[in-house]
Amino acid sequence: MNRMKRVLVTGAGRGIGLATARAFASAGWQVISLDKEFASGVVGERLEFDLRCTSQIPGLMASLGQLETLVNNAAVLYCDPVDAISDEHRSEILAVNLEAPAALIAAAAAPMKLRHSGRVVNVSSVSAFTGHPDLWYGVTKAGLLNLTKTWARILGPHGILVNAVAPGPTRTRMYDQLPQSRRDEVMRSVYSGRLCEPDEVAAAILWLGSASPEYVNGVTLDINNGSYPR
Repeated sequence: MNRMKRVLVTGAGRGIGLATARAFASAGWQVISLDKEFASGVVGERLEFDLRCTSQIPGLMASLGQLETLVNNAAVLYCDPVDAISDEHRSEILAVNLEAPAALIAAAAAPMKLRHSGRVVNVSSVSAFTGHPDLWYGVTKAGLLNLTKTWARILGPHGILVNAVAPGPTRTRMYDQLPQSRRDEVMRSVYSGRLCEPDEVAAAILWLGSASPEYVNGVTLDINNGSYPR
């Protein structure tokens, strides 16, 4: 009997992460759902972990065994004024949004290299492409795209694909915390005039994480519907 393929999805307690966990589970994958706290509807194996603890990530990954796919979805956003960002918020955003994905990829890469196969999907944002009101959020999401290209270059010769998605405004708790003026501005440029649903982003992540051609490597799939922030 063939072993079920296994995927680790971070930030899987809600929103895009939860939708992604459901998409992989529906496709017959064994899902490990990682978050620091969970609401209802957890999919697969529940793993509580605080991604700010980056030094503990190598040990965590070693304990999980073989993974075919890693989805770096977890992220933090605070709507702080640019001149009033606390050191605590800045440190958390950098750790969760950028340092943790880097550590997770590094830890996942070694066993993937031995098998000469594996996939990583990083969840960035359209905020990576322009100046962004939430300074460190935008910086980390742009950095995540550079991280994607760097690891794709390093791991590509070993048969490992590293790609990213960059969603626009999506119906999540993170989007709901934005000021109404920001939401109105973004929605004015969306072609269809509606929010993206988490399931739509999850479908793209599932494709990159399981079924996209092997020549698709180091790319960012924009899921924005015209919604680049201004």
